[in-house]
Amino acid sequence: MTVAPRFTFKNGTLHAEDVSLATLAKEYGTPLYVYSRAALQDAWESYARALEGRKALVCFGMKANSNLAVLNEFARLGSGFDIVSGGELARVLAAGGDPGKVVFSGVGKQVWEMQAALEAGVKCFNVESEAELERLSRVAASSGRVAPISLRVNPDVDARTHPYISTGLKENKFGIAIERAPEVYRRAKSLPGLNIVGVDCHIGSQITEASPYLDALEKLIALILGLREDGIELSHLDLGGGIGIRYTDETVLQPVELFSQVFDRLDKAGLGHLELVLEPGRSLVGNAGVLLTEVQYLKHSEAKNFAIVDAAMNDLLRPTLYDAWHDVEAVNPRLVTDSTPVYDIVGPICESGDWLARERRMELHQGDLLAIMSAGAYAFTMSSQYNTRPRPAEIMVDGTRSYVVRERESIESLFQGENLLPQEQAIRTKES
Repeated sequence: MTVAPRFTFKNGTLHAEDVSLATLAKEYGTPLYVYSRAALQDAWESYARALEGRKALVCFGMKANSNLAVLNEFARLGSGFDIVSGGELARVLAAGGDPGKVVFSGVGKQVWEMQAALEAGVKCFNVESEAELERLSRVAASSGRVAPISLRVNPDVDARTHPYISTGLKENKFGIAIERAPEVYRRAKSLPGLNIVGVDCHIGSQITEASPYLDALEKLIALILGLREDGIELSHLDLGGGIGIRYTDETVLQPVELFSQVFDRLDKAGLGHLELVLEPGRSLVGNAGVLLTEVQYLKHSEAKNFAIVDAAMNDLLRPTLYDAWHDVEAVNPRLVTDSTPVYDIVGPICESGDWLARERRMELHQGDLLAIMSAGAYAFTMSSQYNTRPRPAEIMVDGTRSYVVRERESIESLFQGENLLPQEQAIRTKES
């Protein structure tokens, strides 16, 4: 049994902090995302302790969870934000975030997004290609502004994670090859409208050991020292994010374990003055949320047993997309023995890939509530309305209280903005 610290059993019922998940399901319905405010704060404190006394900025990688209440909580704690779109910038501003603590990553920045970020006054653009560098120079110069930039370099380091979430290898689409970086920095220095402030690197996600970070860091240190010889002085080093969480039995890398080694290497290289910028996402929110779902039917066959629930791949895509493991806990568990059936937990979507968990030994009845654990990251943000299914509500628990931080979508809202063709046009189309 793997239950996150802020999700515990009390009197035989799984709770979020001091609120019963059964009570939340009855009040708000299922499927339902439930987050723990205390878990968000716990995760933030793990970084704050690791960075205490050093010049550092944590920028929450908000693609993991972009709910306004989550963003506002991190902003209140002092967080910056790592964004990858103009829409995410708008969310930061709506949530009360400081644009001066925003780093803008992403390989496909459009002109309007650059303009919005320049107008807002973001801390830095993490430039991911030479073509982007040229475009940003033109956009900034034409608007009479100066864009603070770092280059996102690709160090060709294997993060030893799932290939879909590995970002630091040569074959990945992200960043500029570190061998070309000195030449591109020299080009950036010559372009109008740009101010070189840093270097950025992000090697992947769900990383559970320090060695990939330290391998990348050694390459970055060599690059920074080489740039200094070219007269290019940086003020910050962005080491990205990617620290993993415990989904099942992983040994998790603790921030203090990693960053003590990072600072030691920077100090020895004479670079301890650099501001360390970080972009954690999953490690701040992953184990702060669960997806509640109700068993609709139990289906037994010779080959498989299925527990068909009301959540589906449109609500939680990670298992289908990554073959990802999520622990599943019964909200009111029953005794499990060797004779207890083994189920695949599946949803109602018309796809064979619509599954949330496979081969779980659970004593289940129709109507039981299940909690899909570790659903605070890359869960709701990747959800869709496939099969015309409204997306779930999101609830934040704070001690004994619960708050609706995103309302459940109505079916009618799913086709607002769609229009029928005029009847005459439809007739002409049929006749032609």
